[in-house]
Amino acid sequence: QVLLVESGGGLVQAGGSLKLSCEASGRTFSSYAMAWFRQAPGKEREFVATISRSGGSTYYREGVEGRFTISRDNAKNTEYLQMNSLKPEDTAVYYCAAGVRFGTRQEYYNYWGQGTQVTVSS
Repeated sequence: QVLLVESGGGLVQAGGSLKLSCEASGRTFSSYAMAWFRQAPGKEREFVATISRSGGSTYYREGVEGRFTISRDNAKNTEYLQMNSLKPEDTAVYYCAAGVRFGTRQEYYNYWGQGTQVTVSS
């Protein structure tokens, strides 16, 4: 069992930055690929970024690559999402997820956090 707790969301103006964190419980954090998904009001949850167990591989959805950076610190059991040049369309609840398979599909991820709200004002 893995418990994931996100933090770092908030209200920011367009063009600003936020850094999300996701702290995992347990001693097997490095066994899991990690990812960030988001869900905007009235829309389905969508993939944002993923990182492999070692951190050596990353992948981003089109539209955030170059603005967002996913990273992890296995010694701290923590995943991060640095978000720069934020746009109003980035407004959503952001969820971190852990799974045994690296990829973009939600079904690859077995454990989910409760979400943190990111609001970007124009």
